[in-house]
Amino acid sequence: MLLKVFPDKVSMGQATADQAAPAIRRALAAQGRARIVAATGSAQFEFLAALAKAPQIDWPRVEGFHLDEYIGLSATHPASFCKILQERLVSPNEIGNFHFIEGDAPDPSAVVRELSQQIASAPVDIAFLGIGENAHIAFNDPPADFTIDDPYLIVNLDEACRRQQVGEGWFADLSQVPTRAISMSVRQILKAKELLAVVPDQRKAEAVRACVEGEITPMVPASILRKHPNVTIYLDTHSASLLSPRLQAALKTDSQVVVTT
Repeated sequence: MLLKVFPDKVSMGQATADQAAPAIRRALAAQGRARIVAATGSAQFEFLAALAKAPQIDWPRVEGFHLDEYIGLSATHPASFCKILQERLVSPNEIGNFHFIEGDAPDPSAVVRELSQQIASAPVDIAFLGIGENAHIAFNDPPADFTIDDPYLIVNLDEACRRQQVGEGWFADLSQVPTRAISMSVRQILKAKELLAVVPDQRKAEAVRACVEGEITPMVPASILRKHPNVTIYLDTHSASLLSPRLQAALKTDSQVVVTT
């Protein structure tokens, strides 16, 4: 796992895009298409904006998937991840082959089956992630299932996760936040050839510390990222603030540090 720390969200988002764009271009050159997974949420906005401006990406040849979506939420709702991705990634780049999770479909199980077949048809080149305040990845809240092979799942959202959505301003109160979602599974996320996690803000600092330096456990879903051979976590000074003095000292010497399991 490689850690990189930046002074603010804008520089962090640009640096992430500077790593993501060449990876997409390499996949396009090598195999004629690139398969990506995209995250949403306010933590991703600066990165998505920078990626949309990256030069020389043949976006019509990019095939995209997204990580998660609330069940029962209209795609026109401000909190809809479909809406966010459409406005901030798909439309600006004219991506024609993006597999949205239809959270308001009448049969969520059918959505899960179809998406699982589509994503399992070929390897994913690069996946963009966030980490939740409860250390979730996608909507795999603790205790996350590290063993299930299904690419997509129907999951129950825990209260900490739902309160985060209220705190970010997507919903007026907890009663408005859906209790279930469709989520990419942990094992499917780890199948991507490369993972980039964008994790700013002080409210994520404890989750970052547990992910990077704690036990690898389903109670800290993001800790499993340390098992992936090619993962970079982008932090700002706030989200990195609770790392150990050893790592803090290393990051003061160098803006990036390798963390081993």
